[in-house]
Amino acid sequence: MSGLGKGGVTSSLARTFAARQYSVTALKIDPYINIDAGLFSPYEHGEVFVLDDGSEVDQDLGNYERFLDITLTRDHNITTGKVYREVIAKERRGDYLGKTVQIIPHITDMIKERISKTAERDDADITLIEVGGTVGDIESMPFLEAVRQLQREKGRENVAFVLLALAPELSVVGEQKTKPVQHSVHTLMGAGIQPDAIICRSRRPLDSSVKKKVALFCNVPEDAVISDPDVGTIYELPFVFEEEGLPNSLCNRLGAFSPNPLYGPWKKYVKTIKAPGKLTVKVAVTGKYTSLRDSYLSIHESMIHAAAHLGVDLDLAWMETTDMADSVALEGTDGIIVPGGFGSRGTEGKIAAIGHARENGIPFLGLCFGFQLAVAEYARAVCGLERANSTENDAETPHPVIDLLPDQREIQDMGGTMRLGTYPATLAPGTQVRALYGGAEIVDERHRHRYEVNHAYVEQLEKAGLVFSGRSPDGNLMEFLELPGHPFFVATQAHPEFKSRLERPAPLFLGFLKAAAERARTRLKGKKATE
Repeated sequence: MSGLGKGGVTSSLARTFAARQYSVTALKIDPYINIDAGLFSPYEHGEVFVLDDGSEVDQDLGNYERFLDITLTRDHNITTGKVYREVIAKERRGDYLGKTVQIIPHITDMIKERISKTAERDDADITLIEVGGTVGDIESMPFLEAVRQLQREKGRENVAFVLLALAPELSVVGEQKTKPVQHSVHTLMGAGIQPDAIICRSRRPLDSSVKKKVALFCNVPEDAVISDPDVGTIYELPFVFEEEGLPNSLCNRLGAFSPNPLYGPWKKYVKTIKAPGKLTVKVAVTGKYTSLRDSYLSIHESMIHAAAHLGVDLDLAWMETTDMADSVALEGTDGIIVPGGFGSRGTEGKIAAIGHARENGIPFLGLCFGFQLAVAEYARAVCGLERANSTENDAETPHPVIDLLPDQREIQDMGGTMRLGTYPATLAPGTQVRALYGGAEIVDERHRHRYEVNHAYVEQLEKAGLVFSGRSPDGNLMEFLELPGHPFFVATQAHPEFKSRLERPAPLFLGFLKAAAERARTRLKGKKATE
């Protein structure tokens, strides 16, 4: 079922194999007809995740990268749109030599080909393939048929199937129900697939009697029925699976050696997340998609990573800016993040939040659109440029401090045409940003935007005190800004949240949370002194 947590399960299972010193890769199958996730509203599938190569993919690939600390490509996300587009292109070229092109074998062959090529190119010991959607859905059927054939061709000893199913507990009876699991398995078997392990998503660990019942009715060993209960943090899930014996069971099923797992610092950081220090740091994330937290999933995870390293108790406050008329809601916060986004809705609320942070010495981190609005706010409030704005928000602004990139003006197709993927930036010596990146002169971060700082206003902004501390190597594009004398006022045109890892937090997030924690300490001292 969509939203059940297949991405977290896939990532966690991948981590257990990596802890056994296997090389692991992961692919995500999305059965929608869209070519990629680039044109989705965040309300559809959550965050659009961007890879180094500029591909816009499902947010689950972000989990794969975070859990495995690897860099994936567009080939690791297979969609119905990609598959059909390639098959139709082959038909138009005459590659099928006049044959009738059908779902079986041509679509299923293309799916298998894409899986195999990516797995072989990665040269991984183990490849995890997450099939999105719900068993029984029409759009998922070609993919289920393809992976069924894959097992037949690669050999049953080389391909195992794991099903994630819901085992709800009705509050009125207090009993864990297995019928949804049974029906899922029966539907899957109707597609010719017998699961080797069944992971049951539930509020609490499965009762032993429930495991026995699932094993009996679903034709799997009892030790292959796995609990997937609510956990305090997703990074704890690999250890839940270890306790349940899932990785050892699957290694045995595939005839693979299963040495004792080595998790290194991972376990320490998970412990810190579950039992943080006494200092609570309140950070406001001011956006326009806050009703769906997955819209800002990578920002949330980046803050968790930073908090784990600093040992602080993180209190994230998600604030909708559409109706934010003033900054009253931000009082008492130790830090403010203004994330990316598109369109004018909620813009003035974000600008108000930025002004509040700048005027009151509150640590501020602006990301992509947040970077652009920080420029607009400074232009208005400090440079006196009335109605300064981005032409995305106000086409008639008298001061277009943010404008379209020249190569974006004639674009007709919207999908995959932004400035996407990893780009380098040169950091100015002696700046706060350069220090945050450990003194590095050149840094690479991922981008997703169409608009840039208007170069015609750069000199005026810098004369007024704003510092563009990072630029593209040719000096034409502004990549980072900061405000000297402020505890932490930093923004970037990039999305550093896409490269943050539990064991390697994004430098800007770590620096931002350090500054917010210092403000929290000062606030607490002042409160105690008053008392």
